[in-house]
Amino acid sequence: MRENRRPPVQDANDARVQQLHLIAAARAAAVRPTSRQQVSDIVRVTADDEVDTRTFRAIVADISADVLR
Repeated sequence: MRENRRPPVQDANDARVQQLHLIAAARAAAVRPTSRQQVSDIVRVTADDEVDTRTFRAIVADISADVLR
């Protein structure tokens, strides 16, 4: 018989990074930046040293792809 298991609880740090990403995306959508530098500034203000450089770059790239079309 297969056990009914809940999916693993998301790590608190992962949840915080996801939250920061969503907040930065919402801010960028509201501001409608025209350059990657403006997106970077929005993410920098939002994340404020809570993420490492690699994660920061990934968030900027993801948001830039969405708002700089």
